[in-house]
Amino acid sequence: MRTTKLRMVAVGAALAFVLTTAACSDDSDSGTPDTDAPSTDAPSTDGGDNGGGGDAEAGKTLFTASCSSCHGPEGLGVEGLGKDLTTSEFVKGLSNEELIAFIEVGRSAEDPANTTGVAMPPKGGNPALTTEDLANAVAFIRSIEK
Repeated sequence: MRTTKLRMVAVGAALAFVLTTAACSDDSDSGTPDTDAPSTDAPSTDGGDNGGGGDAEAGKTLFTASCSSCHGPEGLGVEGLGKDLTTSEFVKGLSNEELIAFIEVGRSAEDPANTTGVAMPPKGGNPALTTEDLANAVAFIRSIEK
């Protein structure tokens, strides 16, 4: 029963976040390309690169807006919602390209590899994020890995 309530709260929070993000989105010139085509600044594919091929400072802003509700503002995780990304062997085991691909599709709550029982929505619930945005978020994640 507690797990069901926790899931309902998590889904409600995710929905509120998505609606708030959509409502606050400004389609004027944001400096972000309007295409989901891969950036010419393709991220490094070597999983040990602590830059992610993107801009970690820009990535922190994106991470805060799209990922921190479950993973916390510093990536340390929120109990019952999102894992600690600073010490995650799963994250460390993926190349930057693989991590971007994972974030693009997310993970369902029913996925056997999901250990929280809470779904991770594609692109952290923000469908407007481009591949370049995700590369920046990965750069931030790589910068906080321990």
